Amino acid sequence: MNKILNEQKTYTQSDLVWVAGRENNSRRPYLLVNPLQGKHVPADPLAVRALYSALAGEIASRTGAEERVLVIGFAETATAVGAGVAAALPQETEYIQTTREDVTGAEYLYFSEVHSHATEQKLVKDGLIPILRAADRVIFVDDEVTTGNTILNLIRELEKECGPDCRYAIASFLNGMEPAVRDRFRKDSIELFYLLETENQKLGMQVDRFAYDGEMQDAADGLLPEQVEEYQLPGAGNTRRAVEIQEYQKQCEALAEKLSQTVPDSAGRVLVLGTEELMYPALITASRLQTAGREVRFHATTRSPIRTSREEDYPLHSRYRLNSLYEEGRTTFVYNLAAYDQVFVLTDAAQGRTDGMASLLSALKKAGNDQVKIFWLVDTDEKHI
Repeated sequence: MNKILNEQKTYTQSDLVWVAGRENNSRRPYLLVNPLQGKHVPADPLAVRALYSALAGEIASRTGAEERVLVIGFAETATAVGAGVAAALPQETEYIQTTREDVTGAEYLYFSEVHSHATEQKLVKDGLIPILRAADRVIFVDDEVTTGNTILNLIRELEKECGPDCRYAIASFLNGMEPAVRDRFRKDSIELFYLLETENQKLGMQVDRFAYDGEMQDAADGLLPEQVEEYQLPGAGNTRRAVEIQEYQKQCEALAEKLSQTVPDSAGRVLVLGTEELMYPALITASRLQTAGREVRFHATTRSPIRTSREEDYPLHSRYRLNSLYEEGRTTFVYNLAAYDQVFVLTDAAQGRTDGMASLLSALKKAGNDQVKIFWLVDTDEKHI
């Protein structure tokens, strides 16, 4: 990524911060939606990667080039952020994401994300401990941090495995910590890398000014696009286990090249949609299509229940309620769907979850999409994730 995106942009709050209302969350009734992150709203894939590269540049400018780094990205919102930042670092870097999914045969470190809609998180322990002990620095990557309590919860678990000598840092697009909290982290020698400081209490007060009258639909009525093609193929690897990031990047790029060859010449506008935690391979596919001259947008389904509004300065105008591809009885959502000439859906869910895919296809149909290709990415080591 460094070779492709080497220009560092200075970002402002208007670039990176939209405020949205969470649904049924009394602990934190607001959500900061980043229009360039590539999660909740459709985004320009090269602009997304440039943002990731900017955060990586902030880290690289203040760390040693010879350091061996372990990057941990947080599910589900920052799985692509973590991978993208790790891939853009010049240091020798390993990457792993936290997860809420079950990984076959894995042992876990468990920790809590108290303010989230899904509080329990875990980190796959298998193969991680030698990497953790060999790392010069562990960098936690998230889209935004406010108190840092979730990361502290994870640090406590990691210290049980590597002792008190590990060096830690936190990287995020937005840092909403109070000054006293930032000082506490720095006194504990936990370095903070970020692009913008935010006053979250003031931002959160904005949620009351919107009329929550946006479109919200269930997508479980069996409507299907006119043409749906399904493919099962090896994925780029499973970052729920630790990976060497440059090797993972190469695998994502090889996958993107293969998928790009399946786009009809007539498809000018293309959507590449990831599912829940599976985002980074979709982003690399989207950017590959964009560099080939197509108009492309990228985002993903999400477990986050967020309110919608018709107001122009509110980020989320439409919402489809979906059945999850990953777990029976779990509800997921997709926001701001539009009509495209071609839709790519990339998922690493087990292919048997047909009710989840049916609801996603129904949402795509309702939004005006009739040409859909589904790519079921099978981990070569684990057939079911």
